[in-house]
Amino acid sequence: MSPPAYGGWILRWSLTCITQLGGTGAACPVLHRRLGSAAPGPGASPAEEVSVRSLTHMGFSESQARTVYEGSSRQTRRSCGPTLAAVLGLGLNPATTVRVLQKCPQLYAVSGPNLHQRIDKLRKLGFGEGSLQRVVSFYPQILCVGVKRLNAVTRLLREDCQFTAEHLTHILRDSPAVVQERLARVEYLFQYAYFRMGCRHGDMVKAKLFGVPLDELRCRHGFLERRGLYQTPDKKGQTLAINPPLTDVLGVSEEIYLTKVAKATQEEFDVFRKLLAREEEEEEEDEECSSDDDDDDDDDDGDQEEEGGEEVVQRWRHTQNTGYNRRKKQKSNT
Repeated sequence: MSPPAYGGWILRWSLTCITQLGGTGAACPVLHRRLGSAAPGPGASPAEEVSVRSLTHMGFSESQARTVYEGSSRQTRRSCGPTLAAVLGLGLNPATTVRVLQKCPQLYAVSGPNLHQRIDKLRKLGFGEGSLQRVVSFYPQILCVGVKRLNAVTRLLREDCQFTAEHLTHILRDSPAVVQERLARVEYLFQYAYFRMGCRHGDMVKAKLFGVPLDELRCRHGFLERRGLYQTPDKKGQTLAINPPLTDVLGVSEEIYLTKVAKATQEEFDVFRKLLAREEEEEEEDEECSSDDDDDDDDDDGDQEEEGGEEVVQRWRHTQNTGYNRRKKQKSNT
């Protein structure tokens, strides 16, 4: 390639890069002024050298620029300029941006417009400056979740579980992984804490309930229940014993939980965990056997359905008297 033709190619590439990164030379004055005259070093292809140099002009160091370039090359063949512009637009410094991309390389494959939509959605959910950056730095996978999925999760927590908008912001800030959890599991986690443990919405948010695995919740609660240290409230929300706060059950390390709350040894807790796992396995086996028996006997199946249906009705009538469902009815009527 002759020098004039080569220089023209560099200029055209630089203008394309500027457009992808934000649109105008005014937005990237250093890149506009210096990138066009950059010449490739010995032993490097023009495309690689210019791409790395464009990253250095965006504020990355040489090593950071090569890390980002190599990461983008492995994840996608298209230009990652718009994606980087969207991430840098959050106000993250280059070092943090590199850590975010290393922690979640799938971000390279997300287009710039989609990233902007998801960031705008998070801002509308109450994430201000500072909190949004902290969430993205801690859990960058939240930017890989589409707006439809975010809407489904927020609808579940707001409408079905009756959390307030402020509660929702705290949940997403403290437990961002909830956006990638199965909706049925999220709702069951809430119902277990609400109906089985008698916890209020504010207590769940304070204890960061949705950042705790369901198995761990059931294990810690069940262990206290078996030891007589936790009781399920009655229909009026009353208990004979004083239940420990949910923050003391979930918001502490296992050592503190055993020492100050359960007042038990690690060996006792480990034995209970194994027994609970065995009980769950036996329950699953019984359900499978029951399902097989139902398939083999149609007459018995009808009786069981009628009997089971009555039990479901009774449970349904009981839940209609809870504050959770009364609030749902009031909201639907208004």
